[in-house]
Amino acid sequence: MVVCVPVTADGQVGGGWGRADRVALAEVVGGRIASWQEIEVGWDRLHEEGTEGSHHARIARFLTEHSVDRVVAGHMGPPMQHMLEKMGVSVRTGAAGDARHVVMAEQN
Repeated sequence: MVVCVPVTADGQVGGGWGRADRVALAEVVGGRIASWQEIEVGWDRLHEEGTEGSHHARIARFLTEHSVDRVVAGHMGPPMQHMLEKMGVSVRTGAAGDARHVVMAEQN
């Protein structure tokens, strides 16, 4: 399973999903994190460029390209959540704290 979570520079869960500066892609295999890759996405800067639809499409492309199964975030707007669920990506909001711990807690 590939889990994507917005992260801060100090490894905490970032607040908002659609305005994340950086995200982590965690591949979870056998109940443990097999790989962890942090990527600067710049969605915070890109959010206001173009339409909401183009921003959603940018995020959808990223998730598809990285075969993401689940997104875990502090919060996200209902339109974004609806789009992700329509794509078949499960969504968990309300996350806070150490991003790696949050990803592992999602496995339970």
